[in-house]
This record gives sequence, C-alpha cells and structure tokens, in this order.
Amino acid sequence: MTFNLEAIASFLHELRDLFECDSYTHQNLERYRQIIGPNDSTLQSKFSLLLLEYLLTQPNQEIIAPPSPTTPAVYICQPVEDALKKQVSQERLLNQVTTQIRKSLDLPVIMATAITQVREFLELDRLVIYKFEGSKVKTQQYQSFTDEDNGKRSTSISVNNQSLLEDYQHYGGYIVYEARATDTITCVLNYTEKSCFMRTSQCWEKYRQGFTLAVDDVEKTYALEECLLNFLRESQVRAKLAAPIILEDKLWGLLIAHQCNEPRQWIDSEKNLLIAIAEQLAIAIYQAELMQTLTQEKQTLEQRVIERTIGLRDALLAAEAANRLRSEFLATISHELLTPLTYVIGMSSTLLRWPLGELSQRQRDYLQTIHDSGEHLLEMINDILDLSQIEAGKTALNISEFSLVNVAEKALESLRKKATSEQINLNLDLQIDPRRDRFTADAERIAQILSNLLTNAIKFTPESGNVTLRLWVEDDTAIFQVEDTGIGIREEQLPLLFEKFQQLDTPYRRRYEGTGLGLALTKQLVELHRGRIEVESTISIGSIFTVWIPTQAMRVLS
Repeated sequence: MTFNLEAIASFLHELRDLFECDSYTHQNLERYRQIIGPNDSTLQSKFSLLLLEYLLTQPNQEIIAPPSPTTPAVYICQPVEDALKKQVSQERLLNQVTTQIRKSLDLPVIMATAITQVREFLELDRLVIYKFEGSKVKTQQYQSFTDEDNGKRSTSISVNNQSLLEDYQHYGGYIVYEARATDTITCVLNYTEKSCFMRTSQCWEKYRQGFTLAVDDVEKTYALEECLLNFLRESQVRAKLAAPIILEDKLWGLLIAHQCNEPRQWIDSEKNLLIAIAEQLAIAIYQAELMQTLTQEKQTLEQRVIERTIGLRDALLAAEAANRLRSEFLATISHELLTPLTYVIGMSSTLLRWPLGELSQRQRDYLQTIHDSGEHLLEMINDILDLSQIEAGKTALNISEFSLVNVAEKALESLRKKATSEQINLNLDLQIDPRRDRFTADAERIAQILSNLLTNAIKFTPESGNVTLRLWVEDDTAIFQVEDTGIGIREEQLPLLFEKFQQLDTPYRRRYEGTGLGLALTKQLVELHRGRIEVESTISIGSIFTVWIPTQAMRVLS
C-alpha cells in the first residue's frame, strides 16, 4: 500500500491497459489517472487505521509469501483484475441482450437466446421463464433452439390444450421457456406449481413489489414446506434464484435460475445480472404486446376500410344506376312531350296572326297565354333534354372558330326586349384586344351559357337595375363575367346554387318563375369545356358570376 502519487498513477496506468481502449472501464481509469491530486494527511491517517483494523479483525487471512526461486510470484492485483473482467463480461452480455431487443420484435427468439446466454455466463444447470396466466402476450407453438457449438438446448412452448389452459388459469401460471446445460437434467417445460404456489400466497405479493428470491439450499429453506420441497425435488432443483418480470406495474412472470445437484451461494453480481435481464425481458414483452395491439388494430382498420369501400361502391353503383334511369326517363318523357307541344305552339301562333275581326280581344289574350306557356314549357323541356344528355355522356361539343365579341353581342341582343319590359339596363363591357377576338370552342354552347346567366341576372334584378356582361381573354382562356344589382344570395345558399331543381326562395312564397335547371345546366356546359364557374354575392347589392373557358383543340376529320 502506498500514498505516493507517481506510484498510484503508474498502477492505474498498468490496470487501464488490461482493458480494451474503447471500453467503459478503460476510459474511467484513464480519467482517474489524470485527476490524481495531493493526499489529505487527515484522510490518509484515517484510511490507514481503518484498513489496519479490518485486517486485524479478519480470521483465516492468507499471507502471500514473498517469491522464491522455486515458487512463482503471485500477482497481488489478480483478484481485482478477475473481478473487473467478470464485470466487463457481464456488462457485455447485458448489452448484447439489450441490442437484440432493440433490433428484433420476435419475442420467442429474444427470450430463448437471452436465457441461453445468461445460463452459460452464470454456469447454471437450468434457467427458466415462468409466466403467470392472464398476461397478454402468447407464446408461439412448440419451438426448440439448439446451440450448434455445444448442443445445449433452449425450448419454448405454447398451450393449445384447453384442459391444460384451464389448469394454468386456476393455479397461476406455467414455465414457457427453458435452457438446460445438458439433456440429463430434468426438463420442467410446461410445469406448474399447483397447490404450493397460489396467487393468494405472500410470495406472490412480494414478487409484485420487486422482491428477488435467493435460495441457497432448498432442503434447508423449505424443510417445513413438504409440498413445495417435494415439487422441487421432483424438478431436480437444489438451489434457485428468482427475479420478477414486471410489466407496467403488473407481475408478468419470473426469471428463475436453478442449480440442480448441489447447493449454491448466490452472490450480489449474479442477483444484479438476473434482475437486469428480467428488466430487459419486460421491455421485450412490452414491445411485443404493443406490436400485437397495433397489428390487431391495423387488421381491424383494414377490414373496416374494406367493408366501407364495398358499401360505398355498392351505394355509388346504385346511385349511378338510379341517376341513369332518371335521365333516361326524363329524356323519354321530354321527347314524347315535344310533339304535342309543337302543335300547341304552332297553332296558337297561327291563330294570333288572324285578322282582328275574326277573334275578340279576350280570345287573343287567351291564345297569347297559351303560346307563351308553350314557349316556356318548350324551353324547360329542352333544358331537361340537354341536362340528361350531358349526364348520360352522350353530348359532344361542336368545336369551331368564332368571334367572342359577336357571341356576346348576340346573347345580349336576344334578351334586350325582355330586359326593357322589366325596366332593366343591359350593358356590354368589352375588355378584349381585337387581335384576340377569334376563339375556338362550341359557339352555340357558349351562347347558351351566356343566355342562361343573363336571364338569371335579369330575373333577380329589380326595376331600374343594371346587368353587365364583361368579356376579356387571359392567355388561352376566355373569361365571361355577368354582374347584376339584384337581390343577392345568402352565403349558406351558395352551395345549392348549381344543384338541379333547386330554387333558393321557398316553394310556398315563390316570387320568381323557373325550374332550377338553368344554372345546373350552365355548370355542366362549362365543365364540358373543361372550364369552371364561380359566384360572388352580397345580399341587396348584387351578384357576380365568372366563367373561365379554355380554348378547345380542333378535331380533324379523316
């Protein structure tokens, strides 16, 4: 023993070189060697007295004789070196188990490998995992893992037999994993401590609190417990060390070391290793339970998605079939109505051209009403036919090159008489370069879009109001905008604006005539051109409808 700083530094330097450079112990020793400072004389004296007192009170101390020519020298630091090497090996083993748990989710392989490695390190006759029934994670089918180097076996099982499972539920649990040194040692896989270890026992509660049981000799410890002693004898257990596997504050099972043929005094390092391994196994079990839960939830979600998808598909097919039947029905009925309606309009027009003396004024008023109603009905039927044809995918655009200004002017002029009768001012705002007036699209459908928007604006604009049609071109897109100073539309009603047969005022107080097809047909015609339509509106101020129509590709007929 010395207090010389240089001697202590030299000793630590030599001790450090016994370990690998990247090891934790090597780095710590290097740090201690670098921070050695002067000794405190008071602490030095106190340490010397305590050490002398300890040596004098210890019996049977072996005195290491000085080396002689015939007796080899004994390295006085050998016990320290052995202890440190064992500690390093123990840390390396724990690190291997931790790394395997992090890299793998295969619980049976993790447990079987871990108990095999720990059994070999502690030189145990047998190491088992005892699982209490009620734990979530189930073991897999019977599996056997054999070390190819030494033929030592580690085995796990699962319970499929219903009677065995009921026994386990009654008695508490069973052994699910086992590692034995040799095949001559009794196999205890699938064993359960039946009447000797119940959930109501005091030992159960201790394990739940983290108690580690160390029995050096079962013959002495359980001399008065005949039932348990007989069970241990039958299982060929002479000494045992048990550490609890606690998962989320619940006792999942036990990690139990067995010495079979002779007593064994368990030391603290062995207990600490078993406790650490039990903690790591608890982490592996938690991971497996979490993965099992996630897998089940994923399967359930996938099944629900499949069922929901099938339901939505069936509903969509039914809706498409119903929509197709409705469109076909409307087209058929509308077509059948056209023939008699043509006669009504034609004959009423003929009668209105007769000389005044042949018909009275009242008769002429009646004929005019018949004629106007027929025209209105014809317009409605044509809208229904157009809409049903578009929805059935039977409408094709007649693409040609035309003048945007001419289409806008004609649409405005066709409604001039109606606007004048309603005392509405119609305006045309052309913001287009004459060089960009030529455009490619379906001119007839563009005119129909403008007519529907202008008619709608006139209908909902009070007397002395204004309706303006603007036109300009951006890139390859023609933009039409219809602005009015009408009654406006409430924001919550905007989503219903382009729905079929929708009118925003209630049917019981309807002030404005119409079927609710005009804007729905307009939207379909715009989308048929791959364009879009938007609306901005303010109550009592007015509305602005904006339509974007991209230029269409000309079709070449061969």
